[in-house]
This record gives sequence, structure tokens and C-alpha cells, in this order.
Amino acid sequence: MKAIVVTDEAAGTAGMTLVERPEPEPAINDVVVQVHASGFVPTEMAWPSTWTDRLGRDRTPSIPGHELAGVVSALGYGTTGLSVGQRVFGLTDWTRDGTLAEYVAVEARNLAPLPGDVDFTVGASLPISGLTAWQGLFEHGRLRAGQSVLVHGAAGAVGSMVTQLAREFGAYVIGTGRAADRQKAFEFGAQEFVDLENDVLEDVGGTDLVFDVIGGDIGKRSAGLIRAGGSLVSVVGPPEVRPADALTIDFVVTSDRGQLCEIVQRVRDGRLRTNIGNVAGLDDAVAALNPTERSTGKTIIRARS
Repeated sequence: MKAIVVTDEAAGTAGMTLVERPEPEPAINDVVVQVHASGFVPTEMAWPSTWTDRLGRDRTPSIPGHELAGVVSALGYGTTGLSVGQRVFGLTDWTRDGTLAEYVAVEARNLAPLPGDVDFTVGASLPISGLTAWQGLFEHGRLRAGQSVLVHGAAGAVGSMVTQLAREFGAYVIGTGRAADRQKAFEFGAQEFVDLENDVLEDVGGTDLVFDVIGGDIGKRSAGLIRAGGSLVSVVGPPEVRPADALTIDFVVTSDRGQLCEIVQRVRDGRLRTNIGNVAGLDDAVAALNPTERSTGKTIIRARS
């Protein structure tokens, strides 16, 4: 099968190559999925799990990518709940070969049925962005109707999902980003926008929840904006500055079939829009994943047309 592999951590995405690899075999409770589309997060190149297995052993050349939509082609011993020929989407394990390939082996529990009226490209754009937003807002941030949410990177793949879900559940959303992101953030439902290059972040006043996908100086300054009893939710590592009277949560997204079903149903009925940027085939994936221009949407790689 064709697959994108990485071997050099220092090279990052520039070290990606398209190669031929053996098709994977399903382990106990696995399925093999014929990949139709996959998503990729650029920060994967900095994740230890991209380069080593659970025991810390080198696992290169490794296949990156952890979001997929495709069709089940084989079942492992003991696998239940899915069937050969079924359309699925979901999130693969961090420490195993991923989805930038024509086939991938994945634990069945990490996948959910993909309805027939949802395109594979759309399905592959949902797992990390959608689950990160859902878990950050509702499991960790404990969002309630009427609260205010400051969403960093509101026009990005994760931030746009956070913005839409927060609005649906009755929050007041303040988005942040670059000046060029303003209109897109409003289109996804932000009610205010802070241009992080030209506006003063602190002018937003107090907020109940900060969803941070940026970190660094912006993360530090955000800690001072949270009201007593509020939450600072981060997906970019433990916050360097913690708010005095608020909850601080740093989390890594996990796959959840029920939540995936909630998310895809919202796409089907129009409550949730995906944020897809460039779409490229597997043969052109290396170039697409090393863009020369900034894109705010998620890059999707199609393994099949």
C-alpha cells in the first residue's frame, strides 16, 4: 500500500516521504480500515508518540495522521460492534501507525459509524477538532448556558468547532486570532473578536471560560481574565500561569464513539459546519502538508477519489 512515513524528528513535515508499505494486520479487537480520507495535525511532529511506542522504543519509520474516514475491510479476533463494508470515522491510537496511508489498523472502539450522507472528506475533518472542542467545553470546562467563553484561534480547525458548540449551548463567545481571521470567526458564530496583533486582549474584561489552543504569552495573559469559579482549558500543555480562583485543565483528546455520533449528527442537521482547508490526494500529500501559505482550515488527504 502507499503511505506517508517520517523518520527524522528534526526534519518535521519536511522529512515526509511517500513509500510502499505492507498492509497492516488487525490485532485482537482491531479492524483494518480502507482509508478514504485522513486528517493531520502539524503538531504531531513534536509528539513523542509519533517517534516511539508505549515503551519508549523507536518505531520509525512511522506513519503519521490520526483522523480517518473509510470503510472496514477486515476484523481482528474478538472484534464486535462493526462489520466488514461499514463506513466509519474516528481517531487512531497515538503510538501506532496512523492514517496517511491506504489502510490502517485501529481499535474498533475508537471508531463510529459514518452515515451515508456524510462525505468521507467531512468525516475525516471531525475527530480531533470535534472531540477536542466537545471534551474541552463540556467534560473539562463544564460549560453552562449564559456563560462567556474566550476562544483563541476561533477561525482555526479546533476553534471554529469550539465557537459553534459553545453558541449552540447558550454561551456568549469572544473569538481571537489574526486580523484576517475576523470575518471567518464571525461566520462561525463569534459575537466579538479580538485581533491579537492589534487589539488589547485584556479589554475583553472577565470571562467564565478560556479555551486556549495557542499557549505562550497569550496563555499567560488569559489566566488573568477568568472570573472566580471559571475555567482555563488548554490543549497546548500545562498553563504557565494559573488563574487564582479558577479551575485549570490541560488535556489530551480521547476517542469516544458516543461523542463522535453527537458531532456527526450536528453536521448532518446543519448545526455544525466543518472547517476544511486544502484537500489533496495521497500522491500530493507531502506538498500539501508542507504549505507555503497559511491556511486556517484543516488539511485533508484523500487516499481514494
